[in-house]
Amino acid sequence: MDKQSIRNSVRAVLAAMDPAEARRRSATICERIRSLEEFRRAAVVMVYLPIRLEVDTEPLIRAAWDAGKTVLAPKVNWRRRRLAPVEFHSLDEGLVPGRYGIREPVGGEAFPPESIDLVIVPAFAYDRRGNRLGKGGGFYDRFLASDALRATSCGAGFDEQLLDTLPINSQDIPVDLLVTDTELLRFTDDDAQERTP
Repeated sequence: MDKQSIRNSVRAVLAAMDPAEARRRSATICERIRSLEEFRRAAVVMVYLPIRLEVDTEPLIRAAWDAGKTVLAPKVNWRRRRLAPVEFHSLDEGLVPGRYGIREPVGGEAFPPESIDLVIVPAFAYDRRGNRLGKGGGFYDRFLASDALRATSCGAGFDEQLLDTLPINSQDIPVDLLVTDTELLRFTDDDAQERTP
């Protein structure tokens, strides 16, 4: 299947998911991420602000604040086609819907990428080598490819978003970890995979 066909197929599966089930499973995924050593030791965490059909990261964001972490959200510069990590302090104020309804911080300076410890990355689908299929704009791929970024990248997805393989190209940047409802996958440079139930 080509990338758009996969997006359409996964979108249909996610759209059919009961909202209450999606919230429950999102909470499970957030708790699994919260238990990771990479999250516990991170001082600065960048987390996407969820939209419909994505794992709801709000429980993880609140847990990060409760633990005294600096929390960043992506702000899109559409002219430059880049993500800027910007600190925010509330889910109730200081955020505005940007293009496609994705919330982002109203103001604030871009946080230095080299100071970020962990990046939680959304996608339509992931595969068992850590490859991800986003919405097609390449924003996260460009961000993760930055020479200044040394953070661990962690995908968050429902089990249905984990496929055996995805079509990829040279611009696609894989994640270091993937957390689903039931699996933790760690990826290494030699394409080996460590699976933890």
